[in-house]
Amino acid sequence: MAKHEEDIEKNLTGEDLPKTDSGRSSWFKRAQQGILTKTSEKKEIQEGIWTKCPECKFTAPTSDLEQNHFVCPQCNYHHRIGSVEYFDILFDEGKFEELFEGIKSKDYLGFTDLKPYGKRLEDIWKKTDLHDSIRIGTGLVEGEGMVVCCMDFDFIGGSLGSVMGEKIARAADYSLAHKLPLIVICKSGGARMMESAFSLMQLAKISAKLSQLTDAKIPYITYLTDPTFGGVTASFGMLGDLNTAEPGALIGFAGPRVIKETIKRDLPEGFQRSEFLLEHGFLDMIIDRKSMKSKLAQIIRLLKN
Repeated sequence: MAKHEEDIEKNLTGEDLPKTDSGRSSWFKRAQQGILTKTSEKKEIQEGIWTKCPECKFTAPTSDLEQNHFVCPQCNYHHRIGSVEYFDILFDEGKFEELFEGIKSKDYLGFTDLKPYGKRLEDIWKKTDLHDSIRIGTGLVEGEGMVVCCMDFDFIGGSLGSVMGEKIARAADYSLAHKLPLIVICKSGGARMMESAFSLMQLAKISAKLSQLTDAKIPYITYLTDPTFGGVTASFGMLGDLNTAEPGALIGFAGPRVIKETIKRDLPEGFQRSEFLLEHGFLDMIIDRKSMKSKLAQIIRLLKN
């Protein structure tokens, strides 16, 4: 055996290790005796204790992130959250009344892609506590009464189906009857393909209801979050008396990858982000999630006066 091979063999077996290096010597002895812990047996950190920011990679305790409204303390990246978190942020003391919660989607068309739509609905109902991709709540926001519609991306990508359309339409009727401002927090991939024409019909239906709020001079405000695409952007998502958005939210009709492949050109930096849309006149303002509650209440008070 060559001298350098002999040295390697000694290192692997733990021979000739300095006696003072007790840590390394102990490791090699355990390796020789076959008592090292297998990777599969090692204890993992409990899921959900830490959250890594996808933007700057900063890792923070999830509890601290929650206290900061799920906004990264290092780079201000807004993590995606659902209706439960938004309602807790917005409504005074987290108290609100949920409206129209019993409405559920149906597979009218018998649609099947990778699996039947009816089976997909059953699976998502078991997996989450959501009945569909939007929840409606009414309550006080800094003492101001509001009706808030909030989408949940966890339910089939926050897609626009017949239930979402019906809930927003009923929310508009409720706002009209009670003279309350209507807020819609958007987070959606667009129309739900499994419902085909039933989904597309909701665009005109909701738009017609919103025109009634306009005639009654009742404020309607949109708050676009990451991501907001497709039929939602093409209709009620951009019909607000004020169209607002979270920082860094991706907003558009078709996605940037599809657009780039279609036009065969590189897109401008920050294309379809909320800052880009504000600069080009598609948004009225960008509201940080941490100041969302106070800003919306302030806007409503100004419009009332």
